[in-house]
Amino acid sequence: VQLVESGGGLVQPGRSLRLSCAASGFTFGTFTMAWFRQAPGKDREFVAAVSWSGRNTNYADSVTGRFTISRDNAGNTVYLQMNSLRPEDTAIYYCARGTASRSKSLYDYDYWGQGTQVTVSS
Repeated sequence: VQLVESGGGLVQPGRSLRLSCAASGFTFGTFTMAWFRQAPGKDREFVAAVSWSGRNTNYADSVTGRFTISRDNAGNTVYLQMNSLRPEDTAIYYCARGTASRSKSLYDYDYWGQGTQVTVSS
């Protein structure tokens, strides 16, 4: 199993960024996928999850209405569209494979990518 994130970078507040996670080594279209993030000195926290079909999603309250998770099962990729970014969104963002449907608990995820840094600053 391999998960490789990309798309992070430095962006000004209010702007947008799209993260991608390329998956390989398993049957991608049968697993929940999610994004988590970890800011310096803080615990890793749930951001968003999407069901295997892509029809059902789950979001942290802090990103609801600003972030959108989606997936392309044909291309084995999960995305996180981040709009109206704020300085408090600054963190390393991780893609993860789920073992329970759209869970918010990191303990329900068994494989993780290496992370991609997102910095929101003027």
